[in-house]
Amino acid sequence: MAGVPDSVALLLFFVFWYAGNMKYNEYNTAALNAVGGKTAGMTMTVATMQLGVCGIYAFIMWIVRINPARVFGLQAPTKQNLPKLTFSDMIKAIPLGFCSGGAHAATVFALGGDPLFGQIVKSGEPVLSALVNTIFYGKAPSFNKVMCLPIIVGGVAFASLKKGPEGYALKFDETALFFGMIANSFAAFKGSENKKLMSDKKLSERFAGVGNQFAVTQIISFFILLPIMYAKEGPMLPQFFEMLKTSKELQFNLVMSGLCFYLYNELATMTLKVTGPVTASVANTAKRVIVMVYMAAVTGKALTEEQKIGASIAIGGVLLYSLIDDLLKPKKAKSS
Repeated sequence: MAGVPDSVALLLFFVFWYAGNMKYNEYNTAALNAVGGKTAGMTMTVATMQLGVCGIYAFIMWIVRINPARVFGLQAPTKQNLPKLTFSDMIKAIPLGFCSGGAHAATVFALGGDPLFGQIVKSGEPVLSALVNTIFYGKAPSFNKVMCLPIIVGGVAFASLKKGPEGYALKFDETALFFGMIANSFAAFKGSENKKLMSDKKLSERFAGVGNQFAVTQIISFFILLPIMYAKEGPMLPQFFEMLKTSKELQFNLVMSGLCFYLYNELATMTLKVTGPVTASVANTAKRVIVMVYMAAVTGKALTEEQKIGASIAIGGVLLYSLIDDLLKPKKAKSS
């Protein structure tokens, strides 16, 4: 493949994955602020329109038959042809699209409530993943992983505390906590539904790559969120579109948040696909820390001491959860 060596490209993919995630959080916050913040009643509309941007970007790639993602790694872009899916294939992809759309919308609500605390709550995703996979898919985590879950829960709980004159009391953004937990639940279902969908080898071949699968999923998610957006925020839509016509700030941040969301997810997929599980776990953990620090700088809102300690405990617990089975794996006896 033309361009720099794969090792250099992989490093650049990491850099732009992190950068894309940071910029998505910044543009998402700016887009929500442009419509009046979490109390304006347009959060679902912003989340849905971000997926609309993703869909438009996907269609442009299919029209030109080029996926430019590898350019971020200073390599030649790859071909991306329209997937040859049947109607039955699209029906099978709906559960994944529903979960993906739900995870995205709930995340936008959580980050709209409090971008920093929302990230801390999102770090608790393995807890919901363990519950969902055990109850609905019959795939319980190992005993070692289960023992890590209280660490994650404890970290998020400690981050919810605030010290006052009479001692510690629970004080947190309820929107960030509630929708962060919903987002974690949808994300857990999304992961399992994705594995189930792509386990069909023939269907996977018709998708012709993870790029197409991600594109189709975002388009399905968009159409699923449309009626929910209309039912929840229908009366606000005329005001939203009037603002969209006149506000350069909203136009820019809405488009850029949608593009960054698409690109950072695609770069993350490309990166994690060629790295080992340990590298992937460390990379995901580092990403959460970097995004929180970046958003604290962007929003000018510093983490409290309790949030710093709680986030450290929760994120450390997530890293341990990801690595514990490999760390405690019995070593094979050396043959003489």
